[in-house]
Amino acid sequence: MGLLEAKQVHSGYGAIEILHGVDIYVDEGEIVAIIGPNGSGKSTFLKTMCGFLKPTKGQIIFEGKDITALPPHKVFERGIAYIAQWRSIFPEMTVFENMEMGGYIIRDKKVLNERIKRSLEMFPHLEGKYNMNADLLSGGEQRMLELARAMVVNSKCLLIDEPTIALAPKFVELIFQKLVEINKKEGMSIIIVEQNARKALSVAHRGYVLDMGQNKFEDKANKILKNPNVIKLYLGG
Repeated sequence: MGLLEAKQVHSGYGAIEILHGVDIYVDEGEIVAIIGPNGSGKSTFLKTMCGFLKPTKGQIIFEGKDITALPPHKVFERGIAYIAQWRSIFPEMTVFENMEMGGYIIRDKKVLNERIKRSLEMFPHLEGKYNMNADLLSGGEQRMLELARAMVVNSKCLLIDEPTIALAPKFVELIFQKLVEINKKEGMSIIIVEQNARKALSVAHRGYVLDMGQNKFEDKANKILKNPNVIKLYLGG
């Protein structure tokens, strides 16, 4: 049994079903990459796992308990953090205020400040910018702020959608480095949805290929990278 599991999940938008019985899991301390063509249901899957979309069929299990019907804030309180594809910062708040929002469930101010300090120490690019409004940060710095904010409450699992989209090349490599660091140092399980399939698989333990809302391939990440069918159909030959 994985830490977080989707069991035969069907989901979509109104009458339009996007996921047609998806089975995906992530174990404790594991990085899982989900790749596939545009429109394959990757982002829909993450939104469903976090409670923003409700499955029409199937179950979502976290730490052995059914969380299928929970709203997003309850999913977050259980220990699942979600970073959306496009920026989710509060632009008119400072970096520190954004971090405080990430730890809103922590009532003890001293504990909250200690968690914020510890999280920010992993992101030296944000040093000296704690009192700066978040919208003045570069795109890469904003993404790092989102990662730092997700760490404040010691979430057990992070779901992140297209972490390197629209970023400068220097930040692409850095973001993947930080995801590996978070996984190793914090023991946080991570599910990555990413168009940069080769890079995502290179840092993952296992991977899945979604296509047209269904599982197509599942294996260890290094084996998927070498699979001739995956290479031909999904990795650009």
